[in-house]
This record gives sequence, C-alpha cells and structure tokens, in this order.
Amino acid sequence: MCDRKWLIRQLHEDEVDVFKTIRLEALQCEPDAFASLYEDWVEFTDAQWRERMNVPIFVAFDAGKPIGIMALKRSEPHKMRHRATLAMVYVSRHVRGLRVAEAILKAICDHAMAEQVTQIELVVNVANATALRFYQRHQFIETGRVAKGFRTNDRDYDEVLMVRELRSE
Repeated sequence: MCDRKWLIRQLHEDEVDVFKTIRLEALQCEPDAFASLYEDWVEFTDAQWRERMNVPIFVAFDAGKPIGIMALKRSEPHKMRHRATLAMVYVSRHVRGLRVAEAILKAICDHAMAEQVTQIELVVNVANATALRFYQRHQFIETGRVAKGFRTNDRDYDEVLMVRELRSE
C-alpha cells in the first residue's frame, strides 16, 4: 500500500483550467467509462466549462498536477435533498492502485455529510469491473440495472445503479 498523501480539495469557479485538464484527460483516456464525449467537451467555451462547475468538484493533486476527479450533484426537489449523485469519477492511470480514488471519495463523503446528504447514488457500466469492485469495497450496493442503458462503439451495456448510505463514523 502507499502511504502517500494527496492534496484533495474542492475546485473554485476560477479554476476552469484545472477542471479542463483533468476532465479532458478522463474523457480521452477512458472514453468508454463516460456518457460524455471528448469531442464535445474539447469544443466548450470557458463559459460552458464554468456552467459545468456549478456542482462541488473535488480534485486530487500531486505536486500541483491534477490526478483525479469526482463531482457530486445534489438532488434538487426538497423531498430528495438528502440524495446526491456521484459523477465524473476518474483517476490518472499512473496513480491507480495508490488509493487516490479512495481519498477523493472520502472528501466527497465528508462534504456530503456536512451538507446533510445521507445517500450517494451512482451509475456504472456493467463492463467496468474495476469500478464495480471499488464501489462495492466502499459500501455501495447494487439497487438495480438499466438494460442497455449505455451504448459505446455500437455495443449496448447495462448500467448498474448503486447507492451508499452515509453515516457518521
């Protein structure tokens, strides 16, 4: 295991360049992991990038360079404000297996609990076994599937719906 400490923090709205760097890396390096396309995002104006920063986005840094990202979108209806969706999950290949994702997820969960969010939900491609194992290790449970919910390279995949209940430790 690696005892290295990563700097994990929430991005500020003026850090569009950091967001662009890690998000475009994610979309380019793992195109089958995301519903969004690199080709669409690379064309965004700074204003469009800022619009997508309207949710809490947490980034891991190593020596000032972004190496991982996760975002949390809170449900808006009042009766659903206890729920949020985890999105944009990505860690750079060269630091996978070093607990970067675990560190970002902890920061996301701490932020969520501070905001009275008690349930985090996500959707993951059934073919992404590494991601599924990661989520299962971190108390996410499968609650359902969307048949053929994800299409990439003219192939359909089921989407796995997962939920984690947050509790103070």
